[in-house]
Amino acid sequence: MGPKKRGASKRKFEEDFEGEQEAEERADKRRKDPGNNKYIGAHVGIQGGIWKAVGSCTEMGGRSFALFLGSQRSWKRPALDQKAAAKFREQCSLQGFDPAHILPHGSYLMNCGSPKEVLENMSGQGNTVGGTFPELKSIIDKVRDQSRVGVCLDTCHAFAAGYNVAAERGVKAMLNEFDQDVGLRYLKAIHLNDSKGKLGCNLDRHEDIGKGHIGISAFRDIVNEPRLDDIPLILETPGRPGFEFAEQIELLYSLCEKK
Repeated sequence: MGPKKRGASKRKFEEDFEGEQEAEERADKRRKDPGNNKYIGAHVGIQGGIWKAVGSCTEMGGRSFALFLGSQRSWKRPALDQKAAAKFREQCSLQGFDPAHILPHGSYLMNCGSPKEVLENMSGQGNTVGGTFPELKSIIDKVRDQSRVGVCLDTCHAFAAGYNVAAERGVKAMLNEFDQDVGLRYLKAIHLNDSKGKLGCNLDRHEDIGKGHIGISAFRDIVNEPRLDDIPLILETPGRPGFEFAEQIELLYSLCEKK
């Protein structure tokens, strides 16, 4: 029995290795010749240096990414080291990332005097503001120079707040409503998350793509929606063994219809 088990383990390892190689080849081909205008990626870490985020995104097959620039729970944030910034720019250039497809995530302790802000819609949980599109617009209306403001739509938050993106043509309906209430010119990014909670639950509980109450059909509609071309589509899902960011990016690109 012993040798058979070792043989089976070896075959399984070889199959897994070949599968990883094929996935890497597909991801590399996608970066060089994507065949669509969708920039799907994920939120990546900066452990070891901010420039490491670029390689992390490349390894998972993404074409866009989000990142924190430092501790998200502290007011004290030293200025970004110029050598680190130069390395980051170099890696972005080498690996073909446009700044328009990189989304720095704001600290949870936000300085609203920053040069440019991207507001994120909320789930409506607790005393948060921005769960509805009119609430987002009311914030924008109070900004003197509105060219400094954009919006990132989170699919889980929208669903939890009552926007039924899971319905047939639900994604189109949500974008039409956003355009009417806020204006598509303000839409700068999408956070791609399924939802652990049901429609209108007001719970901010992200789930992996296709594993929650939103379902895979809505994400197929998202990655084939022309109004979402050329902006970052960023995963913030929890991930699970065998279905981490790389697998979910691969799944989402497989849903894109060829043009």
